[in-house]
Amino acid sequence: QVQLVESGGGSVRPGASLRLSCAASVHLNSMAWFRQSPGKEREGVAGHYYSGDSRYYADSVKGRFSISRDDAKHTVYLQMNSLLPEDTAMYYCAADFMSRWSSYPDTWDSAQTYEYWGQGTQVTVSS
Repeated sequence: QVQLVESGGGSVRPGASLRLSCAASVHLNSMAWFRQSPGKEREGVAGHYYSGDSRYYADSVKGRFSISRDDAKHTVYLQMNSLLPEDTAMYYCAADFMSRWSSYPDTWDSAQTYEYWGQGTQVTVSS
């Protein structure tokens, strides 16, 4: 049974930073962060593929967010800096065993790429 447990959400002011963590029960090749706010579709924020330490970001977060992984702990992190009110959302960790990297650059931000999902952690950015 694969489990993903997120932590690190909270309420902060614009310009602040937060770090989200997602601990998996096993090693998974692809791990990513998605977010969803009320009335909007779930969107991919950042993705990471273990082989090659490949990282991918949504345009809306490039330069502000950074994804990293500690594979010894089966944990992926999302460092979020310079937070904006529009970053307010429920953030979800997603992961998959995904044995081949070849399609990942084109599919990292698709929810269908991932079989396993966490319960979500709320991030609220407000003054």
